[in-house]
Amino acid sequence: MSRPAAPLWLTHALRAQRGPVPWSAVTRGALAAGPLLLAGVGTGHTAPGVLAAIAAMLAGINDRPGSRRASVRRLGVPALAGALGLLAGTYAGQGLAAVPLTLAFTLLGLVAGGISAVGPVASAAGTQLLVGAAIGAGMPAAESGWQRALAFLAGAGWLMVLRLALPTPGSLAGDFRFDGERAAVAGVYDAVAALLDAVGGERATARRAALTAALDHAQDALAGPRLRRYASSAAERRLHAQFAAALPLAEAATALFWAGEPVPARAAQGPRRLAAAVRDNAGTGPLPAPHRCAPALRALDDALLRAAEAFDRAEDAQQRPPARRRDVRHAVRAAFGTGGREYGLRVALCFGASAAIAQALHHTRWYGNHQHWYWLPATAVFLVKPDLGPLASRVLCRAAGTVLGALVFAGLAELLPRPAGLIALVALCGALVPVATRHFAALTAVVTVLVLALVMAGGEPQASVSRIGETLLACALVLVVGHLPMPGERGGGVRARLAAAGSAAHAYLVHVLGESGDRAERWALRREAYRTLAEARTAIAFAAAELPALARHTAGTDAVADVLERLVDTTTACAVHLDETGRLTPRHTRQLQEALGELRLQGVVEVPLPAAA
Repeated sequence: MSRPAAPLWLTHALRAQRGPVPWSAVTRGALAAGPLLLAGVGTGHTAPGVLAAIAAMLAGINDRPGSRRASVRRLGVPALAGALGLLAGTYAGQGLAAVPLTLAFTLLGLVAGGISAVGPVASAAGTQLLVGAAIGAGMPAAESGWQRALAFLAGAGWLMVLRLALPTPGSLAGDFRFDGERAAVAGVYDAVAALLDAVGGERATARRAALTAALDHAQDALAGPRLRRYASSAAERRLHAQFAAALPLAEAATALFWAGEPVPARAAQGPRRLAAAVRDNAGTGPLPAPHRCAPALRALDDALLRAAEAFDRAEDAQQRPPARRRDVRHAVRAAFGTGGREYGLRVALCFGASAAIAQALHHTRWYGNHQHWYWLPATAVFLVKPDLGPLASRVLCRAAGTVLGALVFAGLAELLPRPAGLIALVALCGALVPVATRHFAALTAVVTVLVLALVMAGGEPQASVSRIGETLLACALVLVVGHLPMPGERGGGVRARLAAAGSAAHAYLVHVLGESGDRAERWALRREAYRTLAEARTAIAFAAAELPALARHTAGTDAVADVLERLVDTTTACAVHLDETGRLTPRHTRQLQEALGELRLQGVVEVPLPAAA
């Protein structure tokens, strides 16, 4: 007899990401929060040192693999938002009574929640804005608001300096400034080779999704801020040209995946050699002989030849990678759309209610009269974030991680000397944060130990018990608010992402069937279609792993995503076939019409049929 399968909300809570240890991020974490606290304690400015360490910890959570220049936005924008929240929270806490402060927090939560729906960087900024506001209002300090904001910026800025200045291990032989970009572009060529190996097999669909993820990562890595409009160094221009050369290769590999017929083994050798050339910053060397028996294979061989030529003349290239087709209007639509409104209301309720409860309990005997009522709203802010996973998974991981971290710290606090032992513990936890980000419970445990050490280093008593109680209370509050009915249709965030994916797929299809000769525009449209579809897939997977009361509101959306994926794959195959032959086969036309017909029947995403089809 087969055992019953575990529910998705439980299996998601037990799932952890895998990968090599990010030693560079571990080194930065060890050199960030601990030394900042040491500097504050050593100079007699303990409170600013604690704030700087908190900022470095929050920046460390956002310190993910990628390029140095992309990290400026990924780390800097949330840090600025956190400093602004700390500044506003400090003055609000000093000038407002409990009720007006709660109302102000509720309004701030509404704004920050809507902003968080724009994208990952905006989500991190919204979180740090609210966390900073809670800390500013609830943490007593002799410093003024602007002094605390400067200390916060100094802590995040120190980690950013480490991110920009320290080389990655093994990159000293070359130009280590671009090691993140180089690894990301090489990953695209490796993903193309892996997809070609899997064509016609069971793993082909997963490899096509991995290619999309690699392209997204490389696109982000190359899109960091620059002082000039065009690439300002030969190494940078070379990387741009190498990424641009990978786009037609990815397109041809996707067309072969759509055809479903296995390709010769040597087809993957060329992209692998190109990957090695990017990674080693060297020449391509000899490439395998062409195999031109089908239109998609001819396209692959042509793209491989053009890539080799681009590698040779990349020093003179003056091109940028295709940027995301997003603008201010998209951000406004995301913030004020159904997904932004729903998330904003839930954040506002959680943040405002948790602040009210924390202040009401602040002077009770049960609460212990500790000077850190801000813990409850700050915990609620992290728990309500949908991009950290399904609600049930977040609550389970947060509760388990907090209990474990508080118990570990309670034992260490009895053994470690003060303040040296606490400073060493903060440095150790800072080094563990980049590894712990692979699982929310592990991250919670590490952050709990780090925060409790900072609190004790700041002169407050041991607070493990109250930390557990506040976290469990925040978990209960977020669970209740997460299941409350809201104005409009539930699952609005998932449907908004599906609608965006449908619009991007339609724009891509119209461009291909219009037989425009602008290939750069086509590749940019293709990138946006696959990227928005991947974002919708992630949102659907999270929604499916919710408790049944929430998961039922997005039932069937995975089927819509499947059809959209078929449509975009077929459109890519059409683009390649039109380039090679100038016409479509009956199979192309039939699959386009079937996919568009299914989308109309689903009624969730409307993608009209272009006249050219």
